[in-house]
Amino acid sequence: MTMWGYIHAIADYLLSWVKLEQNAEIGWRSFNRKTGKLEREQQTLWKKLKLLVLFNPLMEWIDRSQLMRLYMHEESIAEGRRERTTSSRRRIKAFVDAYGINMHDFEPSDISRYPTFEDFFTRSLKTASRPICDLDDPSHAVVVADSRVVVFNSIEEAKALWIKGKNFGLNDLVMSNEVGDKFRDAAIASFRLSPQDYHRYHSPVQGTIQSFQSLPGDYYQVDPVALQSKVDILTRNRRDFVVIETKEFGEVLFVAIGATDVGSVHIHEKYQRTGQTVKKGDELGVFQFGGSSIIVAFQRGSIKFDDDLLGLSEQKIQTSVEVGMSLGCST
Repeated sequence: MTMWGYIHAIADYLLSWVKLEQNAEIGWRSFNRKTGKLEREQQTLWKKLKLLVLFNPLMEWIDRSQLMRLYMHEESIAEGRRERTTSSRRRIKAFVDAYGINMHDFEPSDISRYPTFEDFFTRSLKTASRPICDLDDPSHAVVVADSRVVVFNSIEEAKALWIKGKNFGLNDLVMSNEVGDKFRDAAIASFRLSPQDYHRYHSPVQGTIQSFQSLPGDYYQVDPVALQSKVDILTRNRRDFVVIETKEFGEVLFVAIGATDVGSVHIHEKYQRTGQTVKKGDELGVFQFGGSSIIVAFQRGSIKFDDDLLGLSEQKIQTSVEVGMSLGCST
């Protein structure tokens, strides 16, 4: 056995003590809304091990100089550059096979037509592959991305159960008291995308763009292991946001947040303009390679989230969803 073989064997043994198995679904618990089954997110052994090592109370105490943050930031930028090279296309088939990605949902569906891994990663959906729930009813909000979602009726509830960063708040997230104060006590939907997911994101509501802002930042992991540490993940990462004015929900805040290996967070230029109309299900923007996250905030009392999403979130279980599925209704 090689040195790396011994290291893998030792890691497998240690991880078995926390009920993690190699070559299995070892990520956070998720309820698949399409199949009705409880499962764990598919995740590589080494990613899980790295998360456990980097995001724990001891490491949070040790890394006061934030060298960990700098290292992850630089690694993410370097990985993003590699995914833009033509040699990266060799990864596509193995990636599709490993995660069981149904390419019939995408255009093009032939993986040989993608010149780089980044082109594959930012692939587009085929028309009608993700039906929009109650398309003609603007009082019904929808899921914004293929992702795992948790929903909470208040920020305090979200902080108690899910987002444990010591300085998390919407004012810090958007770096604006003017915007953040409008969403005091807001209801929160937190969507987390894994690398295998479709990485374009869509509007949850129908309305008009009221404001746009792009904020610089780092590229932390957005895995639940990281989110539930005291490290400020969401308020430190690179992010873009828009505020959408609606008749049914009042103002809705949509924040796209980059994470590990994401080369960019980009809201399409047309939706960066104040006064631009947007329909429910319209494609707002795209993430480049890596994991990423989206926060959608609804002003207090403006939405009733679907019961299944609320019930699972209270148990700290994500729901695996697709673009266009029901999120909740206007009150």
